[in-house]
Amino acid sequence: MACRISELVVDCADPARLAVFWSEVLGYVELGREDDGSIEIGPPGTGFGGPQPTMVLSPSSDPRTGKLRLHIDVNPTDRDQDAELARLLALGARRVDVGQDGTENWHVLADPEGNEFCLLRARIPSV
Repeated sequence: MACRISELVVDCADPARLAVFWSEVLGYVELGREDDGSIEIGPPGTGFGGPQPTMVLSPSSDPRTGKLRLHIDVNPTDRDQDAELARLLALGARRVDVGQDGTENWHVLADPEGNEFCLLRARIPSV
């Protein structure tokens, strides 16, 4: 028997803002809100327990110190990397320099709260 990733939990200052951003990036919808202000987003029609993990945006006032120890990689599903990069930047992502040399086939970006993620080149089928 094995495990699989069912949820990604992200501590953030503004869960509502990040829920909107990541829902647009991933094609997710809001699945629910908790009394503590957490918002869960996930694939429409599937939600928790489906083939893709949900995301829980959890409120936190703790300041971020240093580089994230884990980051998310995303791949385009219905367009090439350049078109997806333009879409993500229009949604509020920003480019981040983490020491790239310019020969990489991915783009390092940050969400509206500065959490790094990478846009990879390969187009993969949507689930």
